[in-house]
Amino acid sequence: MASPADWNLISVAVLLFVTLQRGAELLIARRNTERMLARGAVEASPEHYPAIVAVHAAWLIGLWLLAPAREPSLFLIAVYALLQIARFWVLATLGERWTTRIIVLPGAPLTRTGPYRFVSHPNYCVVAAEILILPCAFGLYGFALVFTALNAAVLFIRIRAEDRALSS
Repeated sequence: MASPADWNLISVAVLLFVTLQRGAELLIARRNTERMLARGAVEASPEHYPAIVAVHAAWLIGLWLLAPAREPSLFLIAVYALLQIARFWVLATLGERWTTRIIVLPGAPLTRTGPYRFVSHPNYCVVAAEILILPCAFGLYGFALVFTALNAAVLFIRIRAEDRALSS
């Protein structure tokens, strides 16, 4: 049976992975945004972006504050790990078009390959599942519900703005 010290080690390793992954994704997104803008792309609806950043940052900070002292569910951590396959599929499908902002390159066709064959916004599906599952892996069910609701609120705004931008 694992001891609390083992729980802490597992929790910190998982949170370190998520933190480094998100940091790397922000760097990739910034590079992709700059490249797209240099090719004539435009940013649409930037006003809601700070709210998305705030929700995601608060989620991660909250996990760092609450999760290390709790016994993790290895099953739910494995489910979270499987979600990373879907995340990487989305990023690989979009390639240089993947950003954290709504960047539209006029005349470029919409992506209809990879996970986009099955759902319009696969990245948002993955993120919603991550925001729910990872806190639950540490028994933080109320935390998971609060951040799932906050994420749903910002995604409601985001998806409407993105759909408008992509349809124009």
